[in-house]
Amino acid sequence: MKARLFQAYVMVDWNAATKPTTGADSIWIGVLKRNVRFQMAFEAHNPSTRAEAEKLMGAILDDLKRKSERVLVGFDFPLAFPRGTAAALKLGGEPWRAMIDFVAKEVKDKPDNTNNRFQVGAKMNRLMTGEAFPFWGAPERDKQATLSTKRPREHSPEDLPEFRHCEQAIKGPSPIWKLYYQGSVGGQALTGLPVIKRLRDTRAVKLWPFETGWRPLSADDLGECEAVVAEIYPSLFGAKPGAGEIKDQAQVRVACERFNALDEKGQLAAMFGPAGNDPRRETVEREEGWILGAPA
Repeated sequence: MKARLFQAYVMVDWNAATKPTTGADSIWIGVLKRNVRFQMAFEAHNPSTRAEAEKLMGAILDDLKRKSERVLVGFDFPLAFPRGTAAALKLGGEPWRAMIDFVAKEVKDKPDNTNNRFQVGAKMNRLMTGEAFPFWGAPERDKQATLSTKRPREHSPEDLPEFRHCEQAIKGPSPIWKLYYQGSVGGQALTGLPVIKRLRDTRAVKLWPFETGWRPLSADDLGECEAVVAEIYPSLFGAKPGAGEIKDQAQVRVACERFNALDEKGQLAAMFGPAGNDPRRETVEREEGWILGAPA
C-alpha cells in the first residue's frame, strides 16, 4: 500500500460577490481532518466575505501545520489563464507566476467584498487587444469601452483560446473570460488568485502543477511541503445534497470525501498527471495548469 500523500483535505467553493453573503451561491469551505479520536470528520464553514474566508483558511492551515498534517487544498476556479495570455500582456518570466503577480497587484478587494474586478478586466482587455475582448460580462453601470455587458463575439483561431486544455477535457466549463452572470469563473479567479498568492507567499505551500510537475506524485516529492494547492471542478463528483445541505456545501464535502478515499487506497497520486510523456506538458506546467481529477 502506498503512503498517504495528505492527512487532511480542504476544499473551497469560491465566490466573487460584491457584498457579504452566506447560504447558496456564497463561499463554502469544507474541511476533512482527523478528530480527537483520530477518525476523519468533516466540517463546513460559510464565511460571508472573502476577507473572512482568507483569515479562516490561514487559521485552518496553521492548525494542521501544528499537527504536522499535510493538506490538499482545492479551489474551484482557474489558477491560470489560457496559453498566450501572459505574452499578450507583455509579462516576463514564468507565465503562471507572472499572471498571479499581475492579478494580485491590480485587484483591490475590500473587507466588505466590494472589488474592482470589472475595471481590471477592462484594463487587461485594453492591454491585450484594445477592444472589449476577450474578457466580457458586467452590470450596465460597470461597462466600459473595453468591457461589454455581454459576450461580444466568438473566439477566432487568431485570438487567445477561449478555453485551456484542461477545460476542453471536461463537460460544461465556463471560460475564465466570463466576469459576470451565473458561473462567472473569471470573477472568481480575479478575486481568488490574490488570496492564493498570499497563502503561498507566507507558508510552505506548492501550487500544482506549476511547482510539482504534471505527473504522478509521491510523498517523497512533497518533502517539507505543508500544503498543495490545486484547482478542482466539483461538478466532476456528482454531489447530491444530504438532509439540510445546500448544493455548494455538498460539493465541498463530496470533494473532500472523494480525495480522501482515493488517497486511502493509494490512488490519488496518479491523478496529479499522466505517467508518460504528453505533448501538452510544458504548456500545462508553465502556463495553463490542470484540474485535479479531469481526464488527461
